[in-house]
Amino acid sequence: QVQLEESGGGLVQAGGSLRLSCAASGRTISDYAMGWFRQAPGKEREFVASISWNSYFVNYGDSVKGRFTISRNNGQNTVRLEMNNLKPEDTANYYCARARRSSVTVQQYDYDYWGQGTQVTVSS
Repeated sequence: QVQLEESGGGLVQAGGSLRLSCAASGRTISDYAMGWFRQAPGKEREFVASISWNSYFVNYGDSVKGRFTISRNNGQNTVRLEMNNLKPEDTANYYCARARRSSVTVQQYDYDYWGQGTQVTVSS
């Protein structure tokens, strides 16, 4: 079993920045790709970013490209999401997830462990 715990969410003004962290416990995540997803009220959960097991490959959703950066530290069993130039439409609950595979993937069905989420609210 893998437990994932997100932190770092909060309220920020448009144009501001936040850094989300995901800490894994129970089992290592170092052999697996990791991802971030988000879900806004009344909307489906959407892909935000994914990073391969060795950090060589990353992938971003179109709406966050150029503004968000995903990174990982396998030694610390952590994943981060740096979010810059935040917009009100970025408001959502953000989830960290571990993939069943080592390569990046945008598909939710490729992820088997999920955190509880951390709320990000961007005011205009």
